[in-house]
Amino acid sequence: MSDNFRSRSITEGLERAPNRAMLRAVGFRDGDFVKPIVGIASAHSTITPCNAGLDRLARRAEDSLRRAGAMPQTFGTITVSDGISMGTEGMRYSLVSREVIADSIEAACGARRMDGLLAIGGCDKNMPGAMIAIARLDIPAIFVYGGTIKPGHYGGRDLTVVSVFEAVGAAGAGRMQQDELLEIERRACPGAGSCGGMFTANTMSASLEAMGMSLPRSSTMAAEDQETADSAARSAEVLFDAVRARRTPRQILTRKAFENAIAVVMAIGGSTNAVLHLLAIARAAGVPLAIDDFEAVRTRVPVLCDLKPSGRYVTTDLHRAGGIPQVLKILLANGVLHGDALTIDGRTVAHVLKDVPARPSPDQDVIHPWDRPLSPQGHIVILRGNLAPEGAVAKVSGHGPHEITGPARVFDSEEACLAAILAGAVHAGDVVVIRYEGPKGGPGMREMLAPTAALIGAGLGGSVGLITDGRFSGGTHGLVVGHVAPEAALGGPLALVREGDSITIDAAAGRRELRINVSDPELAARKAKWKPPAPRYTSGVLAKYARLVSSSSQGAVTDA
Repeated sequence: MSDNFRSRSITEGLERAPNRAMLRAVGFRDGDFVKPIVGIASAHSTITPCNAGLDRLARRAEDSLRRAGAMPQTFGTITVSDGISMGTEGMRYSLVSREVIADSIEAACGARRMDGLLAIGGCDKNMPGAMIAIARLDIPAIFVYGGTIKPGHYGGRDLTVVSVFEAVGAAGAGRMQQDELLEIERRACPGAGSCGGMFTANTMSASLEAMGMSLPRSSTMAAEDQETADSAARSAEVLFDAVRARRTPRQILTRKAFENAIAVVMAIGGSTNAVLHLLAIARAAGVPLAIDDFEAVRTRVPVLCDLKPSGRYVTTDLHRAGGIPQVLKILLANGVLHGDALTIDGRTVAHVLKDVPARPSPDQDVIHPWDRPLSPQGHIVILRGNLAPEGAVAKVSGHGPHEITGPARVFDSEEACLAAILAGAVHAGDVVVIRYEGPKGGPGMREMLAPTAALIGAGLGGSVGLITDGRFSGGTHGLVVGHVAPEAALGGPLALVREGDSITIDAAAGRRELRINVSDPELAARKAKWKPPAPRYTSGVLAKYARLVSSSSQGAVTDA
């Protein structure tokens, strides 16, 4: 039992009568006051398909906890749909919502002194938000993923929401008819679940499974399938055992767990947002983790999974091919995974994987064997240089370009850049710069999916570089560099770039550099003349976030 449970069960005097009276109103009876209270933090909403099916998971978890002998208490938290708000002012709230989710779960569990926590989420920020709260609270906890969406279909190919963004770019470039764009839009999202490729939601669910904070195979299940609800019920049983054993998150969220998560992100070709979120979760857990640790893991872990956005398959295909346990076992068998790391059910990672074959089935081509990777090293590259003294995050694929030098096309907002791309004003060989979109400058560090997808749709994905102090959707691919730090709004070097300056993105082995090819004296002269822009917001949550948020190189947290 937890310390909270212990203290409450022996404090049954007169001073507790008002508390018990209020709990009786929500169903407590005489014998229930000595049972552990377990919170169920549900991000159910109809705002987004990612979270539309979470209520049935919460009900299954509640029933399972009650049968096990706990007193489950369900409460809600928010969600923001990145896909729906993408390319609009509303996207500024997306990363902010991670902090709101974390704070709300911490507040609810802290105020009620709950003995355990089962968090359920689907959208991109539900997972890191819940995990930040779980790490702060350090009460027995488990995360339940709402599941991935099944693919849409059109023209003999699988569709995801990113297919629509890329179709917009193709239509804008005259490479697709409007009626085909409309058919793709109609068919891309056929039901509930998180975006179907290895985008941010599925990357983070895979990370949490790799860290041992959710059940094996649960991170790749389809939202609408029965096994997802069954997994929620089983998760509740495992959590109840963790409450009784006093198995807390910080026993699981060790340095080894984070290195395992990074290894999986590299192997599955996951989202660059994992860098931001894992840094933030590690900070909440008190685990030293730096941006350069991702580069260290990247060099020893190959890309094994052929998944969208740069590959062929969707997450439901990965699930049928063996899911994250199969990926983990390949990594373990080849010495790049910590098998002695603990998981939420009390077993080690190696024990969990003992019956999984070390080589994937030859009857599928989603998961490649270690000796036949898609790329010999990971795809998320940490760059430094005179444009990114604190670092930047690049996403490169094994078959794509790793280096470009070209004239800067400078835009002070995402909207201005997108308009230029759709107008045909960006050309092969250009290096697009989108600045003042960082954590403070945005505020909120919007994702640049609309411009990057428009470049892909226009046939420029392999010939145009893009750098930003904002971030990217997990659906982004191409030669793109985000999280440039320090950001432009703080006077970082990105603020000093001028139209036509020569910019080099070099993600090739041994260099890893992002630089502006302008002399140091000239940059110093520009810095002396630079003035910070006026804040876009002066009140409300976005203004508060801008005042509090740290650098993206530290996870863009608000409690630093």
